[in-house]
Amino acid sequence: MRRFTVMAFLIAAIGANLLGSAEAREPDAVIDLWQNQAPGETTRETGTQLARRATENPPATRVKDITRPQLQVFQPAADKRNGAAILILPGGGYNYVVTDKEGSEAAEWLNELGVTAFVVHYRTKQKTPSAQKNSKLPAFSERPLQDGQRALSLVRKRAAEWDLKPDRIGVIGFSAGGQAAALVTTRFDERAYKPTDAIDKVSCRPDFSLLVYPWRLIDDKTGTLNEVFTVSKSTPPTFLAHAHNDGATPLSSILFYTALKNNGVGSELHIYETGGHGYGMRPVENSDVDTWTDRAEDWLRQRSLISAAK
Repeated sequence: MRRFTVMAFLIAAIGANLLGSAEAREPDAVIDLWQNQAPGETTRETGTQLARRATENPPATRVKDITRPQLQVFQPAADKRNGAAILILPGGGYNYVVTDKEGSEAAEWLNELGVTAFVVHYRTKQKTPSAQKNSKLPAFSERPLQDGQRALSLVRKRAAEWDLKPDRIGVIGFSAGGQAAALVTTRFDERAYKPTDAIDKVSCRPDFSLLVYPWRLIDDKTGTLNEVFTVSKSTPPTFLAHAHNDGATPLSSILFYTALKNNGVGSELHIYETGGHGYGMRPVENSDVDTWTDRAEDWLRQRSLISAAK
């Protein structure tokens, strides 16, 4: 049933776009992650929107040059809120953040399930990037990791403000955002930045994670899971989805799942034969890859994070 809802939404979006009036839902609130400048930054810019690609229909929105990371808050109707929250880290190769296809569209899906959603507009690559302090991390991932850790602590500290339960706060990431989410999921014992205030005293460990076509989790030299993803028995339960024909190889998800399995962490992995990369929740021709959301709903339901299907 949900698949038909998504199809109807996309058809409506396409029609609206052709008329030049496509509109995405506006967030209920926008919150700065850092009171002043983020670690290592000298500017505070919310970013610049790139021109939309003529070949995309419906189009996707991409924002680059972000040095002022923010949370966009999307809340379900008050009578639907179930106390769970998920932080969304969109993809974009760290060059930009895909704010709708891998952001606000996922937020609306989660809101339908009673889950409060926070789209993380994390910092992107800069023309003259500062040196990455932790050279072991994948290139350009340190600042998104910092923003992800900060976002989890901020939401957990302010949980009562959004009717949330502080032990039901998870993360979902797409593509490069999936890599950042995998780092947040595995590297919560140590901050990637110097703690500065009361927010940083609150745990940044997600209670559960969903990684959707996560990008480059493999060590290119060894062909194994990159050691920076420190999977252990305390790693949160994780749902993974990927396509077999994804150029950003599904071995990232397979090896991450294998590490979870070897450590006895509850997890679930779905590999679709077709689907490629970068689809978000949108249908792909000759593929069932968009049904990953149905499987994710099953997983969330089994973990009592959303209500039973009616």
